[in-house]
Amino acid sequence: MKMELIQPFINAADAVFAEALQAPTKIVDLTMDEETYRRKGVAAHILIKGEIEGRVILDLAPDVAMKVASHLAGAEVPESDQVVRETVCELANMVIGNSVTLLNDQGFRFKVFPQEVHMNEQGLAGSVDTEAMVMCIETPCGPAYLNLALHYLRRRRRERDATPVAE
Repeated sequence: MKMELIQPFINAADAVFAEALQAPTKIVDLTMDEETYRRKGVAAHILIKGEIEGRVILDLAPDVAMKVASHLAGAEVPESDQVVRETVCELANMVIGNSVTLLNDQGFRFKVFPQEVHMNEQGLAGSVDTEAMVMCIETPCGPAYLNLALHYLRRRRRERDATPVAE
């Protein structure tokens, strides 16, 4: 996976969590993973299709998700599990929104699909040409995990446009 694809997500995730929690965060671990992804707790799963394709998963252990939701709600305990799931989805939207803006500014074109809460016990498998980068962000509430499995399409638009059309 190319750094030009993952750096916007690293920057966005770090900035979103630091701003949302009003405290410094730290990227403590980056690993490449070819295995099926198994969620750790409350996970938002977002698909991307276009010149870049793949998926992004923001995943927080249940206790970490509860602490983050409590912090953002300004309450000791969120009133329902739904609030916790919506909090994780909103954080994922913020990370994706910031990342997409940076990638669009670099000329990439793609569509971001609405997030889904990933609740299945079975994992999410990637494809043979896509490995996942898993990033751990240490926050004051505990670790948050961002799982990126992205790849370029075989030929990007500008490469297709540069190819002369046979008449």
